[in-house]
Amino acid sequence: MVTLVVSRHPALNRRSIRGDDLDILRWVTDPMQFAFMQRAMLEVTLMGITTGIIGTYVVLRGMAFIGDALSHAIFPGVVVAFLIHVSFFFGALVFGGVTAVAIGALARNKRVSEDTAIGVLFAGMFALGIVLISTIRGYTADLASFLFGDVLGVSPEDVAASVGIGILVLGALFLFHKEFVMVAFDSDMAEAVGLPVWLVDLGLLILMALTIVVSLRAVGNILVVAMLVTPAAAARLWTDKLLVMMGLSALFGALGGIAGLLTSYHTDLAAGGTIVLVVTIWFGISLLIAPRHGILNRLLRQPNKDPLSDAASALGTPQSES
Repeated sequence: MVTLVVSRHPALNRRSIRGDDLDILRWVTDPMQFAFMQRAMLEVTLMGITTGIIGTYVVLRGMAFIGDALSHAIFPGVVVAFLIHVSFFFGALVFGGVTAVAIGALARNKRVSEDTAIGVLFAGMFALGIVLISTIRGYTADLASFLFGDVLGVSPEDVAASVGIGILVLGALFLFHKEFVMVAFDSDMAEAVGLPVWLVDLGLLILMALTIVVSLRAVGNILVVAMLVTPAAAARLWTDKLLVMMGLSALFGALGGIAGLLTSYHTDLAAGGTIVLVVTIWFGISLLIAPRHGILNRLLRQPNKDPLSDAASALGTPQSES
């Protein structure tokens, strides 16, 4: 028996590779033929950048619980807006601002610690939202979308509002960057040089509330805290410089939103949950392979070191950079 071995022409191999590249390109571009996907892509990109940058302060100051509290406190505002038939942005902004001011005011009382104030307002405001929902007969899909996200349902008006709020948040963070950094790294020193620490903290709370409003449509009320924390936590593993950490956090948030949205489109999975899973998986990968503080890199440099202690210390404080 004679066996013929046929060798493919290099041009055919190149054509195959180009075909694979074309498939990947179509995987990205095909969904963009729909207007609702274009709006959703803009929404998740803006959300990722905004949450990524402000999330840097959230992670550095250990304010994840505050972010969770604010996201739940905004919920009754969404319900009220639904009941009186106005934009959910308006209701969320009002309740988010009121909650931020209330947290800041209660925290100034020496008999009430900040975490106590957050816990009280978090539970009370969310309970108010539940009571208000109970007045609406039957299942309300519109309100459920604010709990779990409905980025594919964003309207042009929603996108315009998100762009406006996002520009406001990023502009304020840029203008008061030095003040936020000083309070984040040494609040006692900031107070000693005459910086109004309470006012800076209040401003950051309000900006966090605005950022949560931007993210409601994309990932929902329940998952928004993940976008505030996870991209920034991943960025912290890759660098010791604050400005680089902000840039990486914004990049991870935006790419995570885009990748999660495309994955949900092709797999018919929930968009909000898929986006959060993507950024969470990237955090896990970063924890392993990040060149600055990844576990594998540390084990290679110090093979006798306990990997559990590496995991615990991988999230070291980055250096301030003005």
